[in-house]
Amino acid sequence: MAMFISHSQASLQRPSLPTLDLNRIFALLLWVLLLVGVASAQDGTGDNVELVNGNNASIVRGLGKSIRITGTAKEAISLGGDVIVEGEVQGDVAAIGGSVIQKHGSRIGGDVIVLGGSYQTDDTPPIRNPAAMTMMYAGYQQELRDIMRNPTGVFSPRWTPTYLGTRLLVVLFWFIVSLALTAAIPGTISRGVARLQLTSLRVAAIGVIGVIVLFGSVLLCLWVMPEPVRVLVGLLALLLWLVAGLFGRVILYAATGRWLQRKYVPVAKHSEAVALLLGTSFWVLLTSLPYVWPFMAAFILIISFGLALTARYRVNWPLAT
Repeated sequence: MAMFISHSQASLQRPSLPTLDLNRIFALLLWVLLLVGVASAQDGTGDNVELVNGNNASIVRGLGKSIRITGTAKEAISLGGDVIVEGEVQGDVAAIGGSVIQKHGSRIGGDVIVLGGSYQTDDTPPIRNPAAMTMMYAGYQQELRDIMRNPTGVFSPRWTPTYLGTRLLVVLFWFIVSLALTAAIPGTISRGVARLQLTSLRVAAIGVIGVIVLFGSVLLCLWVMPEPVRVLVGLLALLLWLVAGLFGRVILYAATGRWLQRKYVPVAKHSEAVALLLGTSFWVLLTSLPYVWPFMAAFILIISFGLALTARYRVNWPLAT
């Protein structure tokens, strides 16, 4: 009998397989992402001005540069630069990410539209059509200018002190929101964390289907339904997106923070606040890295919808007496 037991125990023992060092892989991944973020930080280029003279019967356009009109033009628009009028523009003048500057003695016959800049004139009042309008929104001029001149720059944000300070505020905001939501509904958050850890693939699949169905149905309703129904559908879709995003983010932050506590942070392993802070910082870092953040944002959206659609709430109905 002893020989049989010994033989059975020996037969149950399997040769050990080589395992991957997850700690080194995780550290290497973070190091590569940080290198990508530092390497993609670039300085802006100088301003380019295109001179437009003579009579132009077409629309004068400036893409990623400023235009200076010394002759005559039908209309003028600049994306990412200024429109400097020294001659005459018969129609409208527009600038996105720049300003419209009307010099002394020049004339603009149409409307002036400025987004992210200002309208400046040397004459008081300016030489314009009395029936023309001026529409201006002064704000985020440099940001709009950078986007218009380099659209791919949206995927590679610059690591400036302002950008880093904004990211820290985002971490603080989501940390406070996560603490408040965890204190309000601790059971729902705990069940969501367990569901994400055990059935993450199913949650992701349901999230993908939910996002596709939701956005497809909303677009169809906005195209087919009358205006009152479209407004109601749009508000309901926005409310669902906000609730799912809030609920899913907190669960994802909590699950990630607990995983980081088990693997890499040996202190305060039983602190929910530390777990939420670690998870929030981790995901804000990933959503701040160049060329990586769109994929991380899409992943958070899918997981959030999956968690919201698979959530189970315990409702205690009062018994009639």
